[in-house]
Amino acid sequence: MDKQLVELFERYLNKESSEEEIHKLFGFINDPRNVRQVKEMLGERLNNEPGDDLLSTSAQERILNQIFDHETKLVKREAKIRLLTWAKMAAAVLIFILPGIYFLLHKKPDAGALLSKNKTYQKDVQPGGNNATLTLNNGSQIILSSAKNGILARQGNANIVKLANGKVIYNKATTNASTTEYNTMTTPRGGEYDLILSDGTKVWLNAASSITYPTAFAGKERRVTITGEAYFEVAKNKEMPFKINVNDQEEVQVLGTHFNIMAYSDEPVIKTTLLEGSVKIAKNGATGILKPGEQALLTSSGQFSIVDDADIDQAVAWKNGQTLFINENIQTIMRQVSRWYNIDVEYQGEMPARLFTGGISRESNLSALLKILELSKIHFRIADSKIIVTP
Repeated sequence: MDKQLVELFERYLNKESSEEEIHKLFGFINDPRNVRQVKEMLGERLNNEPGDDLLSTSAQERILNQIFDHETKLVKREAKIRLLTWAKMAAAVLIFILPGIYFLLHKKPDAGALLSKNKTYQKDVQPGGNNATLTLNNGSQIILSSAKNGILARQGNANIVKLANGKVIYNKATTNASTTEYNTMTTPRGGEYDLILSDGTKVWLNAASSITYPTAFAGKERRVTITGEAYFEVAKNKEMPFKINVNDQEEVQVLGTHFNIMAYSDEPVIKTTLLEGSVKIAKNGATGILKPGEQALLTSSGQFSIVDDADIDQAVAWKNGQTLFINENIQTIMRQVSRWYNIDVEYQGEMPARLFTGGISRESNLSALLKILELSKIHFRIADSKIIVTP
């Protein structure tokens, strides 16, 4: 057993870690070779701490499973999409869960209330799923979740096809239409959808989002418009740059790259995060070039800045099947929850100013996420199709 890892782990649990020590600890946790040791240490801590009788075996298992059992779920999705490594996910959850465990072990009267009673919600909410509406150039609409596989429509120079895996793809048609036609794909709250444009560009559309695009690209550029959040893998074509209008506030220009744009109207900042390639951000004459690992921020007041070392995993977690929040306030977290679970949020009382870190599969019911948050002394109830949040 690595003595340094044990020492760093104990100092973290006892809230004695320096910033450098925390960085080292999660460097160890991100190494798959240390997973068994980390799990053993956490399990031993739960079993041997004085007052451990307050934690039932099932409660201990739930805590450990929340941290380590993501591996199985991730393997099932690996062939379909690029994912967070399960070790990073475990680390992210661990950052959040450990303070909760510290609380459980040292505040005995509340420990049983949090875990042994195994709180249930009278009403639960299912997660979102593949759900979108496709609006054609002539104004007619197709509900994609109920549409049959195969050719959905013929628009301009393209056939619109729904594949067996649920994706929509635009294939070039044999006709040569003289006019450009535009379609719009829109996801509701609680919906997401994948799209392949006529040039081969792949688009993942998050909940409460939209993208407007030509059925076939022509001319000197490829231009689309989005609202909400979308992840792009742009097909390379140096002769025809790919440009994105974002909420009529900024323009993103790319040649061939992987990036995420988060531009919800209820968020204070538009975030463009680059994973691969390069993009140029333009706003009212001001421009910036992003390199991989960087994130452009545009505030509602028009301030523009670039973060050099962005958290890529957090930016694309939604696309990889995870709800992930790192050092976020409860209001930011609940905006994510509201969009994905299609539910309104109401706050009663003064919300704590502290930040939260954690994560869970987007396939989980709402109650599973709320139970994790409640480990850090914030409370919820589901009533009248909304979440009521209390300190």
